[in-house]
Amino acid sequence: MNSSTGKKIALITGSAGLIGSEAAKFFASQGYEIIGIDNNMRQYFFGADASTEWNKQKLQEQLKDAYTHYQIDIRDQEKVEKVFKSHKFDIIIHTAAQPSHDWAAKEPLTDFSVNATGTLIILENYRKYCPEATFIYTSTNKVYGDTPNALPLVELETRWELPESHKFYQGIDESMSIDQSKHSIFGASKVAADVMVQEYGKYFGLHTAVFRGGCLTGPNHSGTQLHGFLAYLIKCVATGTKYTIFGYKGKQVRDNIHSHDLVQMFWRFHQKPRSGEVYNAGGARHSNVSMLEAIKKAEAILGKKALYEYAEENRIGDHIWYVSDVSKFKQHYPEWDFTYNIDQIMEEICKSGHFS
Repeated sequence: MNSSTGKKIALITGSAGLIGSEAAKFFASQGYEIIGIDNNMRQYFFGADASTEWNKQKLQEQLKDAYTHYQIDIRDQEKVEKVFKSHKFDIIIHTAAQPSHDWAAKEPLTDFSVNATGTLIILENYRKYCPEATFIYTSTNKVYGDTPNALPLVELETRWELPESHKFYQGIDESMSIDQSKHSIFGASKVAADVMVQEYGKYFGLHTAVFRGGCLTGPNHSGTQLHGFLAYLIKCVATGTKYTIFGYKGKQVRDNIHSHDLVQMFWRFHQKPRSGEVYNAGGARHSNVSMLEAIKKAEAILGKKALYEYAEENRIGDHIWYVSDVSKFKQHYPEWDFTYNIDQIMEEICKSGHFS
């Protein structure tokens, strides 16, 4: 809490990104002062198209004095510590990351230093300076590696699907093993951070939670070919850019959760925090789509034909079918539920017009 204003304070890393900016706006609406850390590394990862500068400026305009921005790298211990010494945080929402498994293979050291070492630096400063706070980490379903691809999938006309009798038909839960699978370099660096966040909760008794996201989406996504599937697909259809489907006949299935619904999960957890928890967080059966189905939906909403090509080879470790089971979170926080389904999400991204 800020001693001069009496306001609660939220630290949000990756504050100009999709989830970070959604969290910043929501927590500001709840009366929190927002401290944002974001050095626009997304532009370094994916090029000028993926820059989050526009979103940072939007945040500063909307939140005004309620938002303070630090243009620093989460790997810089000295600068991060300075931020923690300057503010007493009530909640830390750590979304800053290198988010692409294709990109990670090009620069494994950068990927690991951002995803794993950066997370450890944030965690350790949290433990030293504000251990009563809640710590929320956005992990990924890639921590399960390619294990989901061993499921007995059935090919339907527009998608791969699980038989209704299968225990994971309603979605994959947290019992799936993270061992003995190919994760991608990105998946491995996220595993390291994921386990460390759990450990700080269990070992030090801190209030930490790991949210293993499916496809996280919404209108504030700077979608690119290597990251941000729905936002990038819609951008391609809207601008007449050719889209490439990588393998699995375009029938691969993703569940998509709107950034608003994910931030509501964070908020519920923060009201009644637990130690070292792990939750799968995706669109579940409520909101999922295959590539072919998504293309058809985008064409219908935008009134344009998609230009796309098919590449036979799938991405290494890419999931054929992934739907999250969110029942553990719902059991712990029964007042939470989805507010967006896949059609509403796609319509909102199309209407946002952020295709530049």
